[in-house]
Amino acid sequence: MIGRVIEVASEGCHLARSRGFMTVSRNGVEDGRVPLDDVGVLLCSGRGLTYSNSLMTELARRGAAMVLCGNDYLPVAWLWPVEGHHVQAMRMRCQLEASLPLRKRLWQSVVKAKIGQQAKVLGVLRISGGDLDVLARRVRSGDPDNVEAQAARRYWPLLMGRYFRRDRFGGMPNPFLNYGYTVLRAAVARAVVAAGLHPSLGIHHSNRANAMCLVDDLMEPFRPLVDYMAAGLVSGGCEDLTTEAKRALAETLTMDMATDRGTTPLQTCIERAAQSLAQSFETGTPALVFPEGPHTGDAAPSS
Repeated sequence: MIGRVIEVASEGCHLARSRGFMTVSRNGVEDGRVPLDDVGVLLCSGRGLTYSNSLMTELARRGAAMVLCGNDYLPVAWLWPVEGHHVQAMRMRCQLEASLPLRKRLWQSVVKAKIGQQAKVLGVLRISGGDLDVLARRVRSGDPDNVEAQAARRYWPLLMGRYFRRDRFGGMPNPFLNYGYTVLRAAVARAVVAAGLHPSLGIHHSNRANAMCLVDDLMEPFRPLVDYMAAGLVSGGCEDLTTEAKRALAETLTMDMATDRGTTPLQTCIERAAQSLAQSFETGTPALVFPEGPHTGDAAPSS
């Protein structure tokens, strides 16, 4: 089952466990409850939130991702379980011992998939130009030519307009992207841990201050799906990160994707990608599995 994305944005709430439920209360009065088994990602963005230890441990046991957000919905802390898979120790050892050539070939696969997904998004939105498919074929092991950046310079003006600049702290539509990427990052983190991998040991990202290097590597091919939803909000005239906009961006995880197994929700595609990465570390052969693109029956959201 695909877990729900639950955001608690109201101020002064207390989150606790009551039997099989997560409860949200203010001033001792319960505002609502959600079955713990339904929670896939818990986004905590409201000020003055408090949490019971019982709730946090139960979410961890279920493999749910708990994300503590700061300003602009950027994550500042994560809760992830110690045990995520029955062969976790072995897989982490393989991950740690992965050779440089293997990591470079894995990164090549990631970059090619990301650029290919960008091309698919533009195609679904009927935006021509960019020749991104041509660029994707030029990506070499480790992407020494930084084709990823070349593609970005073509992609963003086509998708968001010639004056758009991707800036985490910039104006609209950057807040849409910040929020959507936070949801996506939490889902990828959950899948990485569930596959028995360590989120800090990346194949490309290696910032010492980043505890989610592997997550940031693996989420790259899925970012264009958030971009797709954000572009739909922009084209629909949405100018603020409203509750409805947040809901639409969170629903990215349930978007139907075309895969070699038929139509599959994005969340399931993320889990397959994480499992294929774990198997690549085990075998020493890159065999990453990514979706082909958005199901053509889907339409970007509008407001």
